Amino acid sequence: MPARLMAAEGDQFERLLAGLPPTSGIDFPVSPIAEHTVLEMLAGLADTVRATFAPSAWWIICGRQLVGLLSITALRDSGVLQIGYGIAPSFRGQGHATGAVAELLVWAKGEPRVRTVYAETRTDNIASQRVLTRSGFVQTGQRLDDEDGEVLCWQADV
Repeated sequence: MPARLMAAEGDQFERLLAGLPPTSGIDFPVSPIAEHTVLEMLAGLADTVRATFAPSAWWIICGRQLVGLLSITALRDSGVLQIGYGIAPSFRGQGHATGAVAELLVWAKGEPRVRTVYAETRTDNIASQRVLTRSGFVQTGQRLDDEDGEVLCWQADV
């Protein structure tokens, strides 16, 4: 069953942080999407981005199961969205990230505020590099990140 995206609202992050599913009708993942501190950071980031651009984050759902999260992590330039995504460990390797990124690109093509979607991966994150390649992203360079070290830069023009 393919994954689908559902726009994440601020109060839904609060529910997730409290250990509850983000909304009724969605089952909580068997393994966490991310550590609690990472989810707190993403909730704050979603609020910040939502002040100027919405939607700012999406739940990745498969059937009734919450399997991951896809977020706008930055508004880089006019029309350039930077994204990040994560899948709960118990659901990795099943194509959910690829499906979610592909669905985001379909959304972005119909969104006049977006001309490019940008992402970065650590050089050792081969799985995420495959997600982006399969979704039509091209590697545009690399840079040194203060937290992650050397990262590869990717973009897909929509």
